[in-house]
Amino acid sequence: MGSQSDLTVMQGAADMLKEFDVPFEITVVSAHRTPERMMTYAKEARGRALKVIIAGAGGAAHLPGMVASVTTLPVIGVPIKSSNSLDGWDSLLSIAQMPKGVPVATVAVNGAQNAGVLAAQILAVSDEDLAARLAAYKKALEEKVQQMARDVEGGKG
Repeated sequence: MGSQSDLTVMQGAADMLKEFDVPFEITVVSAHRTPERMMTYAKEARGRALKVIIAGAGGAAHLPGMVASVTTLPVIGVPIKSSNSLDGWDSLLSIAQMPKGVPVATVAVNGAQNAGVLAAQILAVSDEDLAARLAAYKKALEEKVQQMARDVEGGKG
């Protein structure tokens, strides 16, 4: 994430990865204030056995795109509605509107939980145990909605 203040949002990705028992690391890397740290982090990620990078940033939100520019790993961008953003729209557009050849998968503003799920889904392509945990998660979501439907339908006069 670009700043420690982003942790309240990015914790959602960490929580989802924990739920799926996916190991991860979390740190602060600023594209603007620590560009050398960002470049080193992104360039060395594959060597540290990382498989996917989730990068959250607010405001101009250059972190996900700059990370994607120097790694071949998939990068998932989380636009963050921060104190200096325009309701998160500037962050969303900065992350989503990448030039050809430098893709960043982008989730909703403050959508770090979905970034965690998406990262797990990418990893599950080659991990059947993780795929099974994801299937159970999706089944639980389905059951929750089915229960909501029963609750609402049962309340009819």
